[in-house]
Amino acid sequence: MQLAKDNYMYQMIRCELVDAVGAEFVNSGAADGLGHSIDYYWIPEMWHDRGREPQRPDFIVHPGSTEEVAKVMKIANQYKIPVTPWGGGSGSQGGALPVYGGIILDMKRMNRVIEIDTRTLSVTCETGINAQHLEWAVEKAGYSTMHFPASIACATIGGFLAHRGTGVLSTKYGKIEDMVMSLEVVTPTGEIIHTLPVPRHASGPDLTMLFLGSEGTLGVMTKVTLKIHPIPEARKFHAFLFPDMHTAMTAGAGLMHSRLQPCAVRLYDGPETAKLIKRVLGIDREGAYLVFGFDGPEKVVDLQMERACEICRAAGPKEDLGTESGEAWWKNRYKFFYPPYMFHMPQAFGTLDTVATFSKIENVYWAMKNVVEENFPEASFIGHFSHWYDWGCMLYARFIFEKAPDDPAEAAALYNRVWDLAIRAAIREGGVINEHHGVGLKLGRLMKELYGPAMYVLEDIKKQLDPNNIMNPGKMGFKGV
Repeated sequence: MQLAKDNYMYQMIRCELVDAVGAEFVNSGAADGLGHSIDYYWIPEMWHDRGREPQRPDFIVHPGSTEEVAKVMKIANQYKIPVTPWGGGSGSQGGALPVYGGIILDMKRMNRVIEIDTRTLSVTCETGINAQHLEWAVEKAGYSTMHFPASIACATIGGFLAHRGTGVLSTKYGKIEDMVMSLEVVTPTGEIIHTLPVPRHASGPDLTMLFLGSEGTLGVMTKVTLKIHPIPEARKFHAFLFPDMHTAMTAGAGLMHSRLQPCAVRLYDGPETAKLIKRVLGIDREGAYLVFGFDGPEKVVDLQMERACEICRAAGPKEDLGTESGEAWWKNRYKFFYPPYMFHMPQAFGTLDTVATFSKIENVYWAMKNVVEENFPEASFIGHFSHWYDWGCMLYARFIFEKAPDDPAEAAALYNRVWDLAIRAAIREGGVINEHHGVGLKLGRLMKELYGPAMYVLEDIKKQLDPNNIMNPGKMGFKGV
């Protein structure tokens, strides 16, 4: 959009937004603008670090209710102003960046727990609530969301819904889309709609799944009803060290094929075992580190663990690291993603996460690893497999340059070249663009290659719901303004 602040039209629009949500909840100051122009995507962080000006919004609007969101959307439609929903700002894909200016719709005022239903085992809340705050509220009632991502302390529930996020217990309890029962959504034209009240039905296509993962391009999710779970009597972990990743993968797939229902499985390749497992857990070994856990009634957990260890021992481990190593991983599970263990400037780094079936995931890993190491010998490549399903698992691979070029344009070109080569290698081997971080600005250019002719279906849905193309334009491969 961007209007000059001394333009009378800017002031006219500001007055309408103030009328909709109140004067104290419409901001346009320099600090507010900067705080809403950088997320955890490496390129905008680097751009600002190099002294360049990031794209800022014209207005930061903080709605306090669904009705206020609807009012803002109607104003935005009337003037064709871009609107970008904002949760905790912890996304890594640039999905919440106001690349065309306009309105940042900061949802954090909408942070209420509306109902905890102990008969259905569900919680209804507004989507601007911090994920850890929601978990604490549910725990006070004797339950848990079982959604424990590394960003739990800084992300909102709406952010997880927008990007189909996941947590460390996804193998048993599912990703966020598996936890959703129903949604309230404000459409781009300002209508308030509700998806059906149950997640399983035969009443036509599932609108809930349409909005989940849409990254603010199809509407604004304002309320959600999520499943909750009893807090388990016991949760136990065990770890093994395998001589190589293939042997460890065989063991991990065996755990899933057994249908024992582990709550978590995580496998670290040799380089990541040597680099991060050593730094975080103090385990200095060569090989591939595999950890898994079970939760529920203690007697059941013990039986599951006994059988799981039998499967792993039959696969040929290098060393049984026991329960102590497994419990250490669980206690330190978030440390991997925070200083001083996480990568940071001046390093250039990216998480090349993808997902594939068991028959393809190893080929995906080697294709991505080879293309990074062959084309960028100055970069290192590490990876772990962090979310496991009946049919396959997710690869959380990373590339790291110890220092990026000083020129920001040159640094961005290098960064994007790695992504282009690595993600295309994954797609060729049966992987997809992303598993739980989303597409955002970072990977939108590859969506047509992933979907092929089916991308036109997504584009037509976008046109129908958002005729003026105001909702988070330029993201997920959709056109800009």
